[in-house]
Amino acid sequence: MEFTAVAWNLFHGRDFPPDPALFTWRSRLLRVSERGATHVQVNRDLLDEFATMLAAAEWDVALLQECPPRFAERLARACGAEQHRVLTSRNSLGALRALAARINPDLIASGEGGSNLTLVRADGPLGQIAERREIAIHEGSQERRAMAFTRTASGLCVANLHASAHDPRLATGDVLLAAETATEWAGDAPLLFGGDLNLRPAETPLAFEQLRERFGLAGTTSPRAIDHLLSRGPGVAEPPAQWPPERREVDCDGLALRLSDHRPVEARFSLR
Repeated sequence: MEFTAVAWNLFHGRDFPPDPALFTWRSRLLRVSERGATHVQVNRDLLDEFATMLAAAEWDVALLQECPPRFAERLARACGAEQHRVLTSRNSLGALRALAARINPDLIASGEGGSNLTLVRADGPLGQIAERREIAIHEGSQERRAMAFTRTASGLCVANLHASAHDPRLATGDVLLAAETATEWAGDAPLLFGGDLNLRPAETPLAFEQLRERFGLAGTTSPRAIDHLLSRGPGVAEPPAQWPPERREVDCDGLALRLSDHRPVEARFSLR
């Protein structure tokens, strides 16, 4: 049996054109769309665009980070998937934050609050979600970070995390704690471990050596990538690779609207 996995940091449901000149205070404060030669930068709710993009893509399990909590139910419904949502940071007064994000997404930005969202397609080979667990992998300084651990009816376990940003030392601690917990919870079951690790193999090779040697988790995306789909147990049919940038773009009045500042990572695996 084969299955496809995708990992994607949703950038709190916002767009990210390649031209930095399109990011203006006029857009951020007054919600004016900025148009360039090839791309547009908008400041509006993009739930429909993200739902359409994910629903059209071919995958069986999706590991999403920086997902606005209010997106979870709609994304799951659009994709015909079961969901496992774990809240991360800035989620107090959630209804007020969600309202502010609908009015001006770029102004509130990450202040809306975030979550890790795992989606498992109900009609896919992995079957239904059989178990949901979560653990905080970082609290205190910086932001709260968490891991969603999901066991599917097929036996595959999925660990979805977003490690601390801008500090490889903190990120390494987050990732190793998540790996230790996930492998303990999974036991002998096959394990998919991924998301936004905020670690590049070229810069922190020891962290990935520990993941491989201590926990049997291997399969980095590329030396400079921070989004990964590591695995222990399932065979790798197609190794993790980033989508080309244009694949996450949608048309907006003749210009390209590029979703998120991260490129999705996709891989294909096999289970006995």
